[in-house]
Amino acid sequence: MAAAVLAGVGTLQAQTEQTESLDALNLPANITMLSERNPDLRTATAKVNGKVITGTDIDQRVALVLDANRDAEISEQDLQDLRMRVLRNLIDETIQIQQAAIEELEVDEAEVDQTYSTVTAQNGFDVKGMDDYLRTIGSSSASLKQQIRGELSWNRLLQRRSMFVNVSEEEVQEVLKRLKEAQGTEEFRLAEIYLSAATENQEAVYANGNRIVEQLRQGASFAAYARQFSEASTAAVGGDLGWIRLGVLPAELATVARQMQTGQMVGPVQIPGGFSILYLIDKRQVLTADPRDAVLSLKQLSIAFPNMTVEQAEARLTEFNQRVLQIRGCGDVEPVAALMGAEVITNDQISARQLPTPLQDALLGLQVGQSTPPFGSMEEGVRVLMLCGRDDPVDTSGPSASEIRQQLEDERLNKSAQRYLRDLRRDAIIEYN
Repeated sequence: MAAAVLAGVGTLQAQTEQTESLDALNLPANITMLSERNPDLRTATAKVNGKVITGTDIDQRVALVLDANRDAEISEQDLQDLRMRVLRNLIDETIQIQQAAIEELEVDEAEVDQTYSTVTAQNGFDVKGMDDYLRTIGSSSASLKQQIRGELSWNRLLQRRSMFVNVSEEEVQEVLKRLKEAQGTEEFRLAEIYLSAATENQEAVYANGNRIVEQLRQGASFAAYARQFSEASTAAVGGDLGWIRLGVLPAELATVARQMQTGQMVGPVQIPGGFSILYLIDKRQVLTADPRDAVLSLKQLSIAFPNMTVEQAEARLTEFNQRVLQIRGCGDVEPVAALMGAEVITNDQISARQLPTPLQDALLGLQVGQSTPPFGSMEEGVRVLMLCGRDDPVDTSGPSASEIRQQLEDERLNKSAQRYLRDLRRDAIIEYN
């Protein structure tokens, strides 16, 4: 909850920094190019401090990204944009691995292999199965292991730098004070993809934003696309702005976000300096218990319609509705289910927040012993949920001083990491082929 009062987070900070940087360049009002350059010519590979990034490296890493978003269609233009983003990521990754070696923080093969084994198990494979699967999608174990090596190297570098991050007791107490003053005000947890634009390329950036939105609506991962395409400082965390109050956002975004429902995405929205795509992860009130944190005891009653004609299915659904109306409390569910061959599933420890939004609203309005309206389809089955118990959340006193201190330290370290990576890029020798 402290995130709402931590200054300099996300979009506003990124835009302010960009404006200040632009002013510092003291650019002329009229720009005259002294040589022509083909905008459609894009370099494919690079050499970073002598280390070559090949076309195969890019192809295999692109394959990993595409596999993570396999449900989304991608155009040729989007694929080109993705390849350039992957090249930039590979350059950063190479710089991080090289810096870890310079500072004698190299990651050995055994640690990479161990992490690779953990990843394979999390995805339901053994090592050989993962190797084979990566080959089938056009990638390789070497590509994924190199990505793992880069992440581990960067983590080691940041851990060393974290020793120099300090947060005073006065800062912690100031955050606690502001939280208490803000009690009851509404907070929003938003994710954002920010695309910078100048006057001359607004239309192209807007069109690119619409292509991204279309792919997200088709099932692509918002966090993955934010990491690849967002130009805000939050790209590294999947575009997550954390818990914020709308007053810290540009007016255009605040107006849109105020009307959004949890799980909704809007954009691209034009703001000073570019366009933003917003996704509302959640919303709440500061230091106020959220009813969605209630722990529910539920019984689900469901029926299927195997190999039935339309008339038979309609008759079964009518019987189901009538039987549900006859249920008098949770103890009556199993006997009624037996009369019509329905299935009963019990869950005694489920948070309302875990359920889809329509079911949250329906269940939180029920008394114990009442059921939701039937929902589902003939193809997937029809069901109802009966509320058998509810443990409401207690009022929260908010985060502890130690939690706030940790959050402040994490934020400060993230800013330091961004500056550190900028310095490493600046000092690197990068040759494009």
